[in-house]
Amino acid sequence: MTDQIDLFSASGVEATPPPADFDPDKIPTSAKVPIPLGTYNNLDQLATHCKGCVRCELAETRTNVVVSRGNPNAPILIIGEGPGQQEDEQGLPFVGRSGQLLEKILAAVRLDSEKDTYICNIVKCRPPGNRNPLAPEVNACRPYILEQIRLVDPKIILLTGATAVKGIMPNKSAALPKFAANGLNGKAAYACRFFILPTCCATHLATPASQSG
Repeated sequence: MTDQIDLFSASGVEATPPPADFDPDKIPTSAKVPIPLGTYNNLDQLATHCKGCVRCELAETRTNVVVSRGNPNAPILIIGEGPGQQEDEQGLPFVGRSGQLLEKILAAVRLDSEKDTYICNIVKCRPPGNRNPLAPEVNACRPYILEQIRLVDPKIILLTGATAVKGIMPNKSAALPKFAANGLNGKAAYACRFFILPTCCATHLATPASQSG
């Protein structure tokens, strides 16, 4: 049986009216500016803000903002932890070694990443040295990803890695499968109208055992 949880309240972003002095044009300028649910009418508006975003320090070291790829009407939304070097260079998520593995996994179940999925990351800029995103970076970017979820409105959300799980639902991560030394226990959660399925980070799966420690 799946767990019943509220995705948006669990994310820590409340569906409250914006303050009287709210200026959406200031969203990319500071993490102190809220992004209320329902701010964007479409994904193009969101992408425009993302590409000019300086809400956290990752903006100082990025090459490109990595917003998304795939079908915005897809039934499956895949959320990774953050862009790597190749993603940063190309401005597209999951195009490096982990992306190649993801393509093979999807092909094995007859899914096309460009037709059947919409792919994005918890943070949209590459952390230096491919380190895990820091809490302030995740917090600055979380409202963007929640708006992407709302606008895509998928049936299934696949969270790849612990950072993705904690990033999407920091207030309810305990309700999702716990990460053990050998990966994740297989257990899905039902949040609002979405099935959320956590899995191992694709980068970890793509790393040979001899290199993974």
